[in-house]
Amino acid sequence: MAEPSFPPYNVGDLGKDVRRQAPAAARNVAPIGDVLAQWLPTSGLVLEVASGTGEHALAFARRFPGLDWQPSDPDGEALASIAAWQLDGPPNLLPPIHLNVCEPEWPVKWADVILCINMVHISPREASLGLLDGAARSLEAGGSLILYGPWLESDVPTTPSNEAFDLSLKSRNPRWGLRLVDDFAGEAKLRGLVLTGRQSMPSNNIMLCFEAKDA
Repeated sequence: MAEPSFPPYNVGDLGKDVRRQAPAAARNVAPIGDVLAQWLPTSGLVLEVASGTGEHALAFARRFPGLDWQPSDPDGEALASIAAWQLDGPPNLLPPIHLNVCEPEWPVKWADVILCINMVHISPREASLGLLDGAARSLEAGGSLILYGPWLESDVPTTPSNEAFDLSLKSRNPRWGLRLVDDFAGEAKLRGLVLTGRQSMPSNNIMLCFEAKDA
């Protein structure tokens, strides 16, 4: 069975050092970056939601020097790890901030792009809706919400590995689980965010791009 690209973990699973490492980050950073190279603008502010260990933020800030990269997370230990990685980063990698997607106001009022990697399936549904609400508030017309992770698609058979992963997620927390792209896109459209890009990724993952439209 293929291993999901970023298994769910508790921060404590990653060891005692402040600077955390998730093995999957090293595997998926290049494929994700290759798609971002097609979808990101050449300049502006990228708000990365649920930055986790901070490894992606460091890699992408280095790869895209014309973009200011704002990592965030709701977890204090994750923020400490991100800050530790940021010490090795370029000037465009900003200090991490606390951000809970379910809060009605975010500390970042606007962004050109919002990036969210491997959060939607490892969080309750209200977190997905909070992400969409925050994106609708923060993105101007033409801005993008970009997501990466495993998804279900109504017109694509689910792989055995993703079926097993979905069951594993729900065994850990019944409010977790793979989401249906059509359902998520429907909620996004209600908020003025239209699905404009889809890219298949290794290990049965998908990248999705939603564009903010004029109200």
